[in-house]
Amino acid sequence: MDLMTTAKEGLSELDVSEKVKSAALANLSVWLTDSAFAEYAPQIRYLIEAGKWDVLLDSFYQVIPFGTGGRRGPVGIGPNRINPWTIQASAQGHSQYLLRIYGEEAKRRGVVMTFDVRSYRLTGIYSDDIPNPVKDLDGWKLARAAAEVYAANGIRSYLFETVRSTPELSFAIRHLTAIAGDMFSASHNLPPDNGKKVYDEFGGQLIPPHDQTLVDEVTGNVKAIRHLPFDEARRRGLVVILGEEIDRAYQDAACGVSLSGERGLKIFYSPLHGTGITTVYPVLKRLGFDVALCPATSNLSGAFEKVTFNIPNPEVVESFSTSLPLAQKAGADILLSTDPDADRIGIMVDHRGQWLFLTGNEIAIILANYAIDRLQASGRLTPQRVIVKTDVTTALIDKMARENNITCVGDLLVGFKYVAEEMNKLESAGRGSDFIFGCEESHGYLTGTYARDKDAAGAAVWIAEYAAQLKQRGKTLVDALDEIYSAYGYCHNYLTEIRLLGAKGMEQIAAIMDHFRGRAVERFGDFTVTEKIDRWQGAPQPHLSETDTSARNAIIFLLRNVPETTGLRITVRPSGTEPKIKMYFELVGKPCRLEDLAAAKQALVDVRLRLEKTFMRYCYGLIGVDFPERGFLLFWQLPLKDKLRYFEIEDEVVRLQDIPERSTRAEKLASLLKFLGANPIQKVDPAFKARFGKGIQDYLGIVP
Repeated sequence: MDLMTTAKEGLSELDVSEKVKSAALANLSVWLTDSAFAEYAPQIRYLIEAGKWDVLLDSFYQVIPFGTGGRRGPVGIGPNRINPWTIQASAQGHSQYLLRIYGEEAKRRGVVMTFDVRSYRLTGIYSDDIPNPVKDLDGWKLARAAAEVYAANGIRSYLFETVRSTPELSFAIRHLTAIAGDMFSASHNLPPDNGKKVYDEFGGQLIPPHDQTLVDEVTGNVKAIRHLPFDEARRRGLVVILGEEIDRAYQDAACGVSLSGERGLKIFYSPLHGTGITTVYPVLKRLGFDVALCPATSNLSGAFEKVTFNIPNPEVVESFSTSLPLAQKAGADILLSTDPDADRIGIMVDHRGQWLFLTGNEIAIILANYAIDRLQASGRLTPQRVIVKTDVTTALIDKMARENNITCVGDLLVGFKYVAEEMNKLESAGRGSDFIFGCEESHGYLTGTYARDKDAAGAAVWIAEYAAQLKQRGKTLVDALDEIYSAYGYCHNYLTEIRLLGAKGMEQIAAIMDHFRGRAVERFGDFTVTEKIDRWQGAPQPHLSETDTSARNAIIFLLRNVPETTGLRITVRPSGTEPKIKMYFELVGKPCRLEDLAAAKQALVDVRLRLEKTFMRYCYGLIGVDFPERGFLLFWQLPLKDKLRYFEIEDEVVRLQDIPERSTRAEKLASLLKFLGANPIQKVDPAFKARFGKGIQDYLGIVP
């Protein structure tokens, strides 16, 4: 039986549509027979012979898509994976796009490229006994591969030889007046992922319809990929290596956002093994702050080995687990952390001896308040000043802007590129200095006009200054946040998701969105729907492009207020960069006295818990899943299949208590929970404890 016949029979067993299977088979045939993929073919043959049908289907059923953050996903072999071919095909398409739009100017101005710490080290998928073109694939190799293609098309590349952050890339494009930029990163995704974000001449990511034009060029017009060997390209001046001059200029710009001279604060900082050590740390040090580096997480490493769950995401409170005890020991006032490409920032605050985590929306509120306060104090808060945010970012900022007689552009689609576009509009109208700051709920902020993507360094400056200012008064950032809530009303924002992997997951996500888009939903349990807003409707019609349609794929449900709220809504949208559908809950409360705030907060949290379970069960029902009550206690970022599998094997975990040897119990437990990845017990322990009254290790008598 030949390989394609074997593959067809194997894929036929999978529970996905025939359309998806056919697409996978068609791509498989090309990658097995076309000489352009010769170096990948041995591993593809291995996957077929080993019967790894799920891997093959997901690797070949589509070309890796262009989402809100560009292209990112698992490294691997196939068109739906990040590998040298998909990166070089993108670079060839990008070259053609730049030459068609800008002509000779593209060659003169060139492309800037940076990369973060990622390196592909996953084992168990491909054969270790035959050559593997994705083994140890890292950002430097991807950048070199792309540079060879740009050079062959006559376009110069400006390339850092070592890791740099996303915001420094955005700055460098503007500083060098380059025509475009590439960032090789998968942001805060799991270690096996990588990706490429494409930037325009202004330093922001492409927006519709320009991103669609690029996608069409890459997917439809690349007939051959041109190459010029890297060393030859460098010899011809088509690769220029960047270094400290750009670093100094960037740091000058980030330091320039300072609004105060307050420095009396002890900061503990974790770059989560990423590039923040090249941006956040030197910027804070240059401004005179007392900053201590976390010794456990300051080494550059794409394994993220000291980060809980190996998820280097400051949105996830568990990512602070390693650094927090060290921050406490160091006597720090605040703990800052950043994701691998250092565009997102997270905070924990020592609030009267209790360390509290701030959400992305809470940080945005704090930064808005600080900027308003400092500009007001200096007489620079005019009605022309503008704060820019995405629609799913807290509505409290809209209210703060209104009550302070400034503008908030607050209804933007998800993706910081839309914030950047508003900044470009201000700049082109001669109003660039009216920009105060931009924010999104996923811990992304920009406090200056030197870049067009979020920057943890600039945000860190304001956070540290505000915290130092408050410390002088015997207060913390938590006190400031409570005072804001008392004045404007508590706004409770909460994000959760259903992570649905693979081709089947994409179909399930589409089914949920199709249901909400096509049906009139009157209520979710006790909560009445007063209005449904489909972002596919409204101007512009028709949509600018397929990428515009994708970016606008969001449904908003406005709900009738309950006594505790003045605003109640749910936003549902598929992620543009990961295989999941996201649900944003927002409950707006009422101004109250400080002494009544704790009760007001708890009342809104209680309403949200009730609404969340009702709504999420409705969504699970749409894909035929009877989700258990205790499922809400599992780590929220686990894929749905892993959550359900845990409940299937939970009784097997319990039966381990019958094994007399403690070491054997521990080994069997590790084997049972291996599918959960890093720190598996921590991901499921709350659900186990809810049923059995104690954690798994206590129950089995294997406490370390």
